[in-house]
Amino acid sequence: STQEILVSVIHKGVGQINESDIVLAEASDAIVIAFNVRPSLQASRLADNAGIEIKMYSIIYNAIEEVKSAMEGMLEPKVQEKIVANVEIREVFKFDKATVAGCIVLDGKVKRDSKIRLIRDGIVIYPTAEGVNAELGSLKRFKDDVKEVSSGYECGLSIHNFNDLQIGDVIEGYEQVAVKRTL
Repeated sequence: STQEILVSVIHKGVGQINESDIVLAEASDAIVIAFNVRPSLQASRLADNAGIEIKMYSIIYNAIEEVKSAMEGMLEPKVQEKIVANVEIREVFKFDKATVAGCIVLDGKVKRDSKIRLIRDGIVIYPTAEGVNAELGSLKRFKDDVKEVSSGYECGLSIHNFNDLQIGDVIEGYEQVAVKRTL
């Protein structure tokens, strides 16, 4: 068991699996795990009719491993951030409606739909609230709107609802990736 998932052993015993074992499993919404034993004919029929699963093993490690795998399948996936691009601001252009940054992609690939954060001198400037994601307002190569810009190329960009851009700021593009959790 873990803090998130609890395995409860409702009944344990020795000998052949009988009808009362199946009735107990049905009432408890449980499965029957058998180690080196088999169900009686009546118990097997009752389990089939009730939809109770009987798992039979002759190697104890296989039983433990399968229970552990079933538990891992119940865990919610963990979300991790993966940095996909670092973009340095080389020039800032202020217009009436927006501030546009002339940038170079230092590494990775910045995408139009990437989640971003603005970093100034190693400190996250925008967004500062927990769980809030910032996004690009525009991404251009020369005068054309583009979906992505690769490492080593220059681009122009604006940040949606944010205008305090300075030369030397770094825009970090990231994506959130679900990672399967293990026990």
